[in-house]
This record gives sequence, C-alpha cells and structure tokens, in this order.
Amino acid sequence: MSALLLSGKEVADHLLKTLKPMVKKLDPNLVVVQVGDDPASASYIRQKMRSCEDVGMRHEHRHLPAETTKEELLTLVKELNEDEGVTGFIVQLPLPSRLKDAVPEMIRSIDPAKDVDGFGPVNLGKMFLGQEFETLPPATPAGVIEMLDYYKINVEGKHAVIVGHSNIVGKPLAVMLLNRNATVTVCHIHTKDLAAQTRQADILCTAVGKAGLITTDMVKPGAVVIDIGTSRTEEGLKGDVDFDAVKEIASAITPVPGGVGPMTVASLIRNCVRAKELQLSVQ
Repeated sequence: MSALLLSGKEVADHLLKTLKPMVKKLDPNLVVVQVGDDPASASYIRQKMRSCEDVGMRHEHRHLPAETTKEELLTLVKELNEDEGVTGFIVQLPLPSRLKDAVPEMIRSIDPAKDVDGFGPVNLGKMFLGQEFETLPPATPAGVIEMLDYYKINVEGKHAVIVGHSNIVGKPLAVMLLNRNATVTVCHIHTKDLAAQTRQADILCTAVGKAGLITTDMVKPGAVVIDIGTSRTEEGLKGDVDFDAVKEIASAITPVPGGVGPMTVASLIRNCVRAKELQLSVQ
C-alpha cells in the first residue's frame, strides 16, 4: 500500500487563504534582494513574487548585479532596515562566490524585526526558549511543522531523525521538533552508519541535496518521510529520497517537487505578516 502523499501545495494554498484577510488589514511590504543571476534563485524569487500577488501583499524585487561589492550590499541592508515602508526583507542565498565570506556579516546586519527569513541570531536564539518564542522562525522548518500539523501527524513522543545540520534547515527544525516533545537525532556528513540512524526514525526528515541518498533499506516501515533536499538532475528536480521505492513502505511522504517547497514560500509570507503585527504592537 502506497504512502499518504503530503501535498505542500494543498497546505500552502490553505495557509495563504487564511493570510489573505490579514494582509489586507495590515498592508505589509516584502522586499527580496537578489545579487547576480543564479537560475535557481531566480526561480525561487518568481515563486515568492507570485505568492505575494496571490494574497495581495505589496512586494518588491531588488536585483543587483553580480559585481556588487560587500560594502554596497551592506549599505542596501542598512537602507532597508531604516525604511519604515519596508516590513521585512530577505537577501536571497546563495550569493555570488566572491561574496560568500560576507554572508555572516550580512545576516547579522539585518534588523531582527525585519528578518523574515529567520536566519539571524536573535530569531534563531529565541526559538531555544520554547514554542511560544518562534515568532519569526526560518521558513522551511516552519513549513515542515505546518505540514505535519495540517495532516494531523503528532510528533510528541516520536523519534525524529534529521539528515542535514545546516543553520537554515537542520538545526532549527531539530529545535522546533524538540519544542513539540519529539526525541530528535541529527545526522550529518560525519555521522557513522547513517542507515542505522535513519532506520530508527518514526519521522525522517532529510535536507542534504543529494539525489537518491535515502533508499528503502534506510527507512523503517510505516515512517513519515519529509524530503526537504532538492537537486537538479538530467531527469529534472529530485529530492534526497528514492521516492518511487520508499513510498511503498512509508506511511506518508512528501514529493519533490510539490512537497516542502511551496510551504517555504507560504511560511515566508506568514513571517512578513507576523513581522508587521509585531512592529505595530511596539509602536
């Protein structure tokens, strides 16, 4: 019996529908900064702009040339921080290779109140205090949690195994699952015998970006499988999981594309709405 297909598009459409009246009331404004012409980034940004249009949110795409210097980028970040007409903004990653070393400083420079990507130390650090402090969480982990809630997949007391320990997905997702009383194991490139760890998972989340990494022998029958990784191959966009094989033993599984991706975009829109609510409460 094939697994339940966890449709990110269905959940994202539901979330955006609930956000639409709040957008109309609060009138938030999202700015997306792009440096250079990375094709994947351009695709992600188009998705974000379309979602803004779907909910009637004001939005702007600031497209900078690949030759942009660190000083020019940080100057723009400062301008956006100070612009009262901007609710929240993101700098689309990855940056061009020549700006790679500037990423930590750039992230630290973003006003936490406008950090709708949730990548900054303030918003990440608050999450460790508990679920009630997850005000502006990173969009992808927040999207995973929203999907689990929508499909009524309870994580309390479950063993969640996360493959990938990035600051953007793996680490914050581990904290959010801990906040909901899951037992969490985090694996990464230095983990010994990865399969032995993944086979213990009631909920297996993978965010590596290596097509076909997770095979049937690595998945416990009946597990919930959340595939967050994406890779562009000759056959198109692929996830970390051997989908066709694993869906026959899992109880529920996300597809790639159409799984977590739409949830990331919808969660970003929600963060922008939340940011406006928080800013108005301070005022």
